[in-house]
Amino acid sequence: MADGTTRTQKALKASPDRFLNRELSWLEFNRRVLEETANKAHPLLERLRFLSISASNLDEFEMVRYAGLREQVRAGIVKPSQDGLKPAEQVAQIEKASLRLIADQQEQWRILKEEMAAENIHVLSASALTKKERTDLETYFRNNIFPVLTPLAVDPAHPFPFIPNLGFSIAVDLASRSGGEGHVGIVPLPAFVRRFIRLPKSTKGNMRFIALEDVIGMFLGDLFPGFKEKARCLFRVVRDSDIEIEEEAEDLIREFEVMLKQRRRGRIVRLRMQSSAPDKLREFITHEIGAEQADTVLYDGILGMAQLSELIVDDRLDLQFPPYEPRYPERIREMGGDCFAAIRAKDILVHHPFESFDVVVQFIRQAAADPQVVAIKQTLYRTTSNSPVVAALIEAAESGKNVTALVEIKARFDEEANLRLARDLERAGVQVVYGFIEYKTHAKVSLVVRREGTELRSYTHFGTGNYHPINARIYTDLSLFTADPALGRDANRLFNFVTAYREPPDVGPALEKISMSPLNLRSNLIKMIEAEAAASRKGQPCGIWAKMNSLVDGEVIDKLYEASQAGVPITLVVRGICCLRPGVPGLSETIAVKSIVGRFLEHSRIVCFANGETLPSPNAKVFMSSADWMPRNLTRRVEALVPIENPTVHRQVLNQIMVANLNDETQSWIMEPDGDYRRVKPDNRETAFAAHQYFMDNPSLSGRGSALEVSLPPRLSHKGGKSA
Repeated sequence: MADGTTRTQKALKASPDRFLNRELSWLEFNRRVLEETANKAHPLLERLRFLSISASNLDEFEMVRYAGLREQVRAGIVKPSQDGLKPAEQVAQIEKASLRLIADQQEQWRILKEEMAAENIHVLSASALTKKERTDLETYFRNNIFPVLTPLAVDPAHPFPFIPNLGFSIAVDLASRSGGEGHVGIVPLPAFVRRFIRLPKSTKGNMRFIALEDVIGMFLGDLFPGFKEKARCLFRVVRDSDIEIEEEAEDLIREFEVMLKQRRRGRIVRLRMQSSAPDKLREFITHEIGAEQADTVLYDGILGMAQLSELIVDDRLDLQFPPYEPRYPERIREMGGDCFAAIRAKDILVHHPFESFDVVVQFIRQAAADPQVVAIKQTLYRTTSNSPVVAALIEAAESGKNVTALVEIKARFDEEANLRLARDLERAGVQVVYGFIEYKTHAKVSLVVRREGTELRSYTHFGTGNYHPINARIYTDLSLFTADPALGRDANRLFNFVTAYREPPDVGPALEKISMSPLNLRSNLIKMIEAEAAASRKGQPCGIWAKMNSLVDGEVIDKLYEASQAGVPITLVVRGICCLRPGVPGLSETIAVKSIVGRFLEHSRIVCFANGETLPSPNAKVFMSSADWMPRNLTRRVEALVPIENPTVHRQVLNQIMVANLNDETQSWIMEPDGDYRRVKPDNRETAFAAHQYFMDNPSLSGRGSALEVSLPPRLSHKGGKSA
């Protein structure tokens, strides 16, 4: 029997079936996002927001991942992914899954549209307008839309126009009123006009909207005088938007500027078109635009669902989540707003968005204004166009401080914005470094060096999320502030690694506490997984808890399988892609995977190892990280894995944040061995534990200040999911 079990385990270990496909797993994640559209526990307009997000997610997936696979197929590549699927097989399965997802999106829109109408929010067709509304729209059209429209004829003298990525256009089959030859007209929708136009309020107080394409359709005769409409359809183009930089590029900035211009002209990967389009018109568009038959997707409904977010209006706050104002750490307030004094006293961990990102901004602003600060080093992956962080760095440089910024210009879809902010920083005197050609700098680190007496003291911020004030109100992330000298030295080594090395060496800088990709992060993770497996084999307490956005790396997954086979209990909270199969007998029966999709976007990365005791324990090894467990994060990016050592912060991350995530019953999905997910259905929704609500209601531990001595947040027990 034992021999048979061993043989089965070996067979599973060797089979690509032990992995789920990355792309199909992502589509499963986006389906979970879409499922929130049907979740009646959410307010109506928030459900609409989830629909918009799922559509936007699919756009990006097709522009990058699906486009890349299509290119592999064209190039004749047949090498399978780690799950055994060749590129062509992946494309075929993605197309099936995507079409099902699109059909479900349309169905959810039909349902939501009816529910919105019941709440007096109407999205109208042209035929449903009143006479007064038509008159008002005509005035609006002539003043605000007509001047920016460019109707285009397609005939031997006028070739088919270029349609940019994600661009909408109306195609019209036109017949001459005078009996002459007809032609096809194209009307590109202007990018800077709202997709949904709000009509003046009716006497009944109804909110009424109409889509831009329907408004333009009402006045096509003004755009093509002398012709009458035979048929028309709306279509949209999705283009390959991935950017590949040559490793031999002599000038990274110039190379990127060229590639960004080419992006908008990338190969078409999707031609989305209304199903009502006549065959002749559809074939004409497909041929003239240069799309393949496989690129065309017909929509029985609305195109461009990402823009449905325009219907979420401020005058219906009753149909949205109640507003939430993030807390500011009390301990910093008690120190008179002095971040450095608060950090010197004890490490602080700020839990966004439940605690304000303003403390991160204040940290950098204080550094910029403090005459004792001599140097600031900062990573910038994504931020806002008017970023207060960038403004503080500019202020610091202009006041004579030594300021270094690692600006990652390869941050997908933020490349142009990052090039602009890099130039702004350089003009102010900031030393701007762009990192490696092959490797993205994804670590979130800010280092402040301050003269105190006769010595220099380092204050360091490590984050799991970007220095992005807007995203910090939506994404769940961690911000660790510390004056630990060793962590400060490691942060400085990370910066020097990026600024001084032409390419990552085989042996990088000697690090005291943190682990860093692409040097030793993966190997150190594997060592700690192996240590838990070894403890289990000896009959000692063991366990692994981890939280991340994506789990793809085959080597790490195999080590988790080995640990499971050794008896290690493993619980993973994976928001999105998960290529590991949990709960498979003989392979992963001690591994459980859950996903949380709710009001806030789960983004923090946490990993906990039992270290000889049962989780949660004060002796557990606890880390936060900028890295997901994906090959790109572990081998092709600069990332940081940071130990949590301060006892209060350790308890906050392990006993508060992780336990709350593990206990969540309201927004959680459990992953099955086949990759499907089932929603957790609590016995009593009214009393069910909700992690996001717990964090909104209860302050975190490390930021409490003196209040911590008299009041504590409710303690959480891992078993049962209830507050003690």
